[in-house]
Amino acid sequence: MSNEILVSPERLRQLINDGDCLVVDCRFDLFNEKKGREDWLAGHIPGAHYAHLDDDLASPVSGQSGRHPLPAPGTFAGFLASLGWKEGQMVVAYDAGSSAFAARMWWLMRYFGQAAALLDGGLASWIKADLPLETGPVDSRATPIVDLQADNSMVVTSEQVLKNLELKDDIILDARARERFLGETEPLDKKAGHIPGSVNRYMQLNLTDKGKFKEPATLCGEFEAFLRETTAEAIVHSCGSGVTACQNLFAMELAGMGTGRLYPGSWSEWIQDPSRPTEKGQ
Repeated sequence: MSNEILVSPERLRQLINDGDCLVVDCRFDLFNEKKGREDWLAGHIPGAHYAHLDDDLASPVSGQSGRHPLPAPGTFAGFLASLGWKEGQMVVAYDAGSSAFAARMWWLMRYFGQAAALLDGGLASWIKADLPLETGPVDSRATPIVDLQADNSMVVTSEQVLKNLELKDDIILDARARERFLGETEPLDKKAGHIPGSVNRYMQLNLTDKGKFKEPATLCGEFEAFLRETTAEAIVHSCGSGVTACQNLFAMELAGMGTGRLYPGSWSEWIQDPSRPTEKGQ
């Protein structure tokens, strides 16, 4: 299994030419669920399949869940098989540029014990490198469904987060924009604010002004200055619905610090139970 987790456009072109990866386009718009697929059809990296955040990278929402519950192993395995994925084959995911959605695909592959990487800078970097696009759907030949096994040590539940409010063994790291974390605005969920005691690192801070990930040493220095002596194992990553938090998870692994754990339900699940405490402000 490949240890690569971040590839350049040129490296991705090589992997595609050598038949060494499966490329997945994860573009999505939280306010227009059809836009990502429409954008994919209008132009994508040659051979790239499409993964819809709601339909393919999440399971149906329930009255107690967040907006993007994790997909069941069998369902996700069936989706991969429909793309023609073979066990052990590396998946390279991309989105428009920030990896906010592509990182969810990356994390899910790792959660199920498989190799995955992100395209640094997403589709924007591919286009900037003057590499070709294709339009329309992609032909695929379904492969046998693989029996995927989830690594549940990579996730925490709402109950564990609630218990940690007393124990304070872990730090909740919230990847949302600062104004959402502070509760000044909330465009997606029914209540504004954050989990008490959590700290905020907006996932966009992991990127340069050109939209690519910062150098590993830079990321490591920033996370260490921010989290001080806290180890990655003591970090629980959260956001609105367990999606953009995966970009912070990725950045910490890229920095060589380990990955921590994900709270898949995140804020949108936390607020489903009115007895769970919430905070606004610093």
